Amino acid sequence: MTDMVQARQLIEALGTAARQAAVVLAQTPPEAKTRALMAAADAVVDQTPAILTANARDLDHARDKGLSEAMLDRLRLDPARLTAIAQSLRDVAGQDDPVGQVIAEWDRPTGLHIRRVRTPIGVIGVIYESRPNVTADAGALALKSGNAVILRGGSESLHSSAAIHACMVAGLRAAGLPETAIQMVPTRDRAAVSAMLGAQGLIDVIIPRGGKGLVGLVQEQARVPVFAHLEGICHVYADGAADLDKARRVVLNAKTRRTGICGSAECLLIDRAFFARHGDVLIRDLLEAGVEVRAEGALAQIPGTVPAQPDDFGREFLDMIIAAKLVDGVDEAIAHIRRHGSQHTESILTEDDTVAERFFAGLDSAILMRNVSTQFADGGEFGMGAEIGIATGKMHARGPVGAEQLTSFKYLVTGDGVVRA
Repeated sequence: MTDMVQARQLIEALGTAARQAAVVLAQTPPEAKTRALMAAADAVVDQTPAILTANARDLDHARDKGLSEAMLDRLRLDPARLTAIAQSLRDVAGQDDPVGQVIAEWDRPTGLHIRRVRTPIGVIGVIYESRPNVTADAGALALKSGNAVILRGGSESLHSSAAIHACMVAGLRAAGLPETAIQMVPTRDRAAVSAMLGAQGLIDVIIPRGGKGLVGLVQEQARVPVFAHLEGICHVYADGAADLDKARRVVLNAKTRRTGICGSAECLLIDRAFFARHGDVLIRDLLEAGVEVRAEGALAQIPGTVPAQPDDFGREFLDMIIAAKLVDGVDEAIAHIRRHGSQHTESILTEDDTVAERFFAGLDSAILMRNVSTQFADGGEFGMGAEIGIATGKMHARGPVGAEQLTSFKYLVTGDGVVRA
């Protein structure tokens, strides 16, 4: 029997169980979902030593594979990060339940009363790399929105994700909900990914969360709908009217707080007017923080910078590296971002309202910010409790994908013996 045949059999079994669980979840009262998430949070705290032991195994495996320090940071768990995961589960539990929410309602002259209400999508497939916290985030948001979920974590995080998944299952069990509501693919075999992408009738939507290779594979092979999550090629543009102190704080935080997340700034654009007024201060700040600045044009004359190559613009470094160049005003910044961006997150630093509005109107990225670090591109920071990812497509879900965006809607129509003439 081939690996692909076995993978399809595995996904069919998981998918069949998930569809049965989804029927139950669609009718589960909010209180039961809240109990499950709170119990899962408690389990994460209680199982911290076991999760850290599992994570140590994954880190050893990742080092043997030669992963970069930034990728190891994405994978690494510690007591503080596990506390944050538990808190995220509690935050999702505390969110309003989206299922059954009335989006709109109206009456028709024919006597019809029509309501558009939120309803679960059904079965979500999440394919992700490295970051084991996605196991908790995706499981929690799927459950909150009444969906069953099949999780396929990255090979690097197999043991960590399995340990966190066990906590999610403990939560389901404590609330009397189907344990198959949150399932994990128990193999590193990439054939399972292909099997998920072809699981029409079993999985309703796929959400990829990872690098260019994973997203490309999903977009090429998927036969079920996809919530696209492309690279985080995030830009920060320092306008001529930027406040210097704000600009220095935001640029440094946007690049250096955590370099391995998709909200990390990968390109700094500096207006020539800003550069004429303030000189190379932003570049020097980055260099002093240990960032490799790959600069173009006049910026490349600054001591300590590295000459930028053409492919440095439009590149997701996920490391202490940033591309930088001068631009002539907001329109050239917009043109650069449109050419090299991934429609993820862009931030403008300016005190000029007109320029800010032009930046917001001229770009179509999922998240646009003003005087804000791109590191805030996160569902938790948006008040969603957590996120499955940042969707960069334009259909259905955009930006941080929380519980609300994991719902569709249906129409409920009532009348009093109404017939159509």
